[in-house]
Amino acid sequence: MKNENDPPMLKSYRDFNDAAENVLKLMSQFIHINTLFIAKNDLQTNTIVKVYNQDQVLLKEGSQLPFKETFCRLSVDQGREILVIPDITEYELTSGMKVTENLGGGSFIGIPIYYENGKNYGTICGLDNKPFEFTEKHIELFTTISSLLTFVLELEQANNQIQNLSAPIVPITKGIAILPIIGDITQERYEIITKMALMSSERMDLSYLVIDLSGILRINDRIGSFIENIVNMLQLIGTTPVLTGIRPDLAMKVTEMSVKSFNDLIIESTLERALKRIGLYFTEQEVTVIN
Repeated sequence: MKNENDPPMLKSYRDFNDAAENVLKLMSQFIHINTLFIAKNDLQTNTIVKVYNQDQVLLKEGSQLPFKETFCRLSVDQGREILVIPDITEYELTSGMKVTENLGGGSFIGIPIYYENGKNYGTICGLDNKPFEFTEKHIELFTTISSLLTFVLELEQANNQIQNLSAPIVPITKGIAILPIIGDITQERYEIITKMALMSSERMDLSYLVIDLSGILRINDRIGSFIENIVNMLQLIGTTPVLTGIRPDLAMKVTEMSVKSFNDLIIESTLERALKRIGLYFTEQEVTVIN
């Protein structure tokens, strides 16, 4: 049981969206504007990614507007400077906008969120349908959070790259590729590996996908289910899965599960034997495929 004198536990976030949701809730404790939100844009459409409404529901998550018709566009036009509008009916650039008419008045504060390379992701903003008095502390809060979210975006991109590199699809010849699985298989990695295997099999028109399991670090109850699921899905899209590199401990785990999907599956102890089994032979000068 946690003691009230214990230090607070560090919270981990799955991705940018998860972090964004919690950031808005935290900000709401320091600025009592009605709506805090994070929007993403492609310079054509502005999409509300996360929103926190305190009293009235002024915005909904997932709602979209043409980018040029939003306050977010005005914020992006400011560059890296924060845009503060205490009264949107009095500000020249917002007084005639449809958004202002719909709100009937109010206030806005916004600052862009950038990727590390300088490309704009979107904005983090505050919105109210009545005038709001912004302080230097509020401006500092938005500026700091914008920088923080840039850092979170970079971490997410780096993590995605690492995940992709940990399960690369390696083409061998037309219709044949290898998927070496390296490291521990978490639920998140399972989803990434499965998605990559299915998308690559379709895109590369694979007849065979050789799944090399020799690099798996730990064997647990999820492994057998993971292998069975990916085998079944590959077969459904017309790609023949071939398993190789199954260590004795993994073989025992699979045997205990009595996985029926493995009855007619091509399984070989080494990658070389697996490739030969499907008719692929290597010589010093060339690769020969025997159909």
